[in-house]
Amino acid sequence: MARGFNKVILMGNLARDPEIRYTVDKRAMARFAVAVNNTWKDKNGELQESVDFIPVVVWGPSAENCERYLKKGSPVLVEGRIQVRSYEAKDGSGKRYATDVVASGVTFLGSKRQESGGGSFDNDEGYGESIRKDRRFSASDEDFPMDISEVRNEEEDADIPF
Repeated sequence: MARGFNKVILMGNLARDPEIRYTVDKRAMARFAVAVNNTWKDKNGELQESVDFIPVVVWGPSAENCERYLKKGSPVLVEGRIQVRSYEAKDGSGKRYATDVVASGVTFLGSKRQESGGGSFDNDEGYGESIRKDRRFSASDEDFPMDISEVRNEEEDADIPF
């Protein structure tokens, strides 16, 4: 049987503030939706636009950081996987399905002047977290265009014959 692959990368803005809850074993879980724009040309050549609101779930310390630093409108990059779950409707009308992106990492894309900006929090399946503060990973207006000398290793360039 072939091995499956389930990877999602979203970039957009929060459609609402993160809502945080805790499980009975005190593990944090945050929910929010990411608004992602989609543009295309219709058959008449006119530009059309729509917005998808993608539900995201974040676990562990990353959930607490999302709740602390993100708010409605904050730009984010979410990496994770799609999860489909089912449950019985409360009114007894049958089975319902819900689809979420379970985040393995959330990168805050706002500028450093904004409260939400600059950091990256990796969920690592809900355990642990790492924060990248290297300016090359943030996407604020101050960082672009980036000076290539910040990322280039001068020793590597010494071997190039031209």
